Amino acid sequence: MSPRTLQRTLKSAHTILTNGDRTLATAESCTGGMIGAAITSMAGSSQYYRGGVIAYDNAVKRRVLGVAPRILSKHGAVSGPTVLAMARGARKLLGTDCAIAVSGIAGPGGGSPAKPV
Repeated sequence: MSPRTLQRTLKSAHTILTNGDRTLATAESCTGGMIGAAITSMAGSSQYYRGGVIAYDNAVKRRVLGVAPRILSKHGAVSGPTVLAMARGARKLLGTDCAIAVSGIAGPGGGSPAKPV
């Protein structure tokens, strides 16, 4: 996702969340807190944003967000099942209605043909 697309998406979510009574948390891996920073840069985000977890290491995904070891071993850190478990863990940990979670392979190295940067 490009920075421009991310900003547009977060602005849409911001509009929805500031006009409602829902709360939001984030769980980030490769973005290292950039999504949380983008959210908190918008005036009014304190109405709905509760916080986030930067789970760059798999141990943090397991211990803090409760991602099951079998999910990580079967699917890997960069997978839909892992991101879904991260989002669920962030919602539970921070007591929110919604969560945004992201994982990926940060460049310029580290990718593979199956999971490129």
